[in-house]
Amino acid sequence: MNLYERCMRVMPPIAKRATTMGVVKGEGCYLIDENGRKVLDFASGVAVCNIGHNHPKVVSAAKKQIDLLIHGGHNVVYYESYVKLAEKLVQLSGGDTMVYFSNSGAEANEGAIKLAKYVTKRQAVIAFRGSFHGRTLGTISLTSSNSAYRKNYEALLPSIYFTEYPNLYRTPYKKGDGPYPKEYRECLERLFETLIDPHCVAAIIMEPIQGEGGYIVPPVEFMHYIREICDKYNIMLIFDEIQTGMGRTGKLFAYENFGVRPDVFTLAKSIASGFPLSAIIGRKKYMEKWPAGAHGGTFGGNPVACAAGLATLDVLINDGMLDNAVKTGQYMKNKLSTLQKKYPAVIGDVRGIGLMLAIEIVQKDAIPDAVLAAKIKEKTLEKGLLLLLCGTYHNVIRFIAPTIVTKKEIDFALDILDKTIAEELQK
Repeated sequence: MNLYERCMRVMPPIAKRATTMGVVKGEGCYLIDENGRKVLDFASGVAVCNIGHNHPKVVSAAKKQIDLLIHGGHNVVYYESYVKLAEKLVQLSGGDTMVYFSNSGAEANEGAIKLAKYVTKRQAVIAFRGSFHGRTLGTISLTSSNSAYRKNYEALLPSIYFTEYPNLYRTPYKKGDGPYPKEYRECLERLFETLIDPHCVAAIIMEPIQGEGGYIVPPVEFMHYIREICDKYNIMLIFDEIQTGMGRTGKLFAYENFGVRPDVFTLAKSIASGFPLSAIIGRKKYMEKWPAGAHGGTFGGNPVACAAGLATLDVLINDGMLDNAVKTGQYMKNKLSTLQKKYPAVIGDVRGIGLMLAIEIVQKDAIPDAVLAAKIKEKTLEKGLLLLLCGTYHNVIRFIAPTIVTKKEIDFALDILDKTIAEELQK
């Protein structure tokens, strides 16, 4: 009996699985399955292993910390890895911030919303259609990438409002003279006029690049518009950097690509290369107004996870992985664009920044083709390449290669993709 069969005997179906593959080891850009097969991993544990699996520096740092202290309780004592990682993140985020550690992305987003409500004394929060912010009752209230996440959980957190995220590939609006259709601004402005006064809004929360919603990259000008709106009405701008952060886009934080700084942003997933850790990073003037007892948790800032986080930052910044993400990301995007020209009836769009890339699989007239996308994902895995899907219509194939990836590995992956698409079209 394999790992998949054993798992299904003892675990409920609630955790949707992307594959039935059982693995015994991860190393660099590769996973080794229980049959000894080596698979190139362009899922990276859903953007968790941004510097690859079991990076030697992370393993060494974690082992060293385990020998010293596994748990102290950040509500009880202070310890070096906890303070040092916070100091490093403050330095990297402008020097005028403070950090609070949690365990997961959803928990960090919950905390960020609590912070905004507490500090502003306002109740309303605005999120975006196509968003994904987590699975807790609070964060699914902010999520609109798929109704399945919300099914049977109503009623949810009140005073949540949604506005349009500019998906220019599937926009129903005419572009006009500007960089994006004016209707995306008008949607938010109508919200203020008809549903919620802007002075009652605590925060606008958004992903700098939508993840589960389809790897949607917004126009730079739209990001500046949102910043201006928040400044105008004293609304706190929260960026969910759970999937976009820690080098994924070639910048340490994705907001750096847009020249827009949030008031608060959240990190998780790849912050500690697989150890459970997340962070709320907010401007000091707001964080100082969040008093003791207003938020908390037992395991946030675990010593081993923080040690792994420090090692992860070291690799990203000092070992050249941010530069590599830019170079290899552009190389991969160019090759994907070449494939789009080869298969224009199948690949409707190529998009992304750095190593956060995606292609949208379509039928005639750009109709989303979730069936073909699923077949491509399945067949590429059979050939030794692990990919994941995303998007509201489940037709977007995302490429989440580690920042240590080489051009040779990219060539191998896209050769598999090329052959798979060709085979599917012949059927």
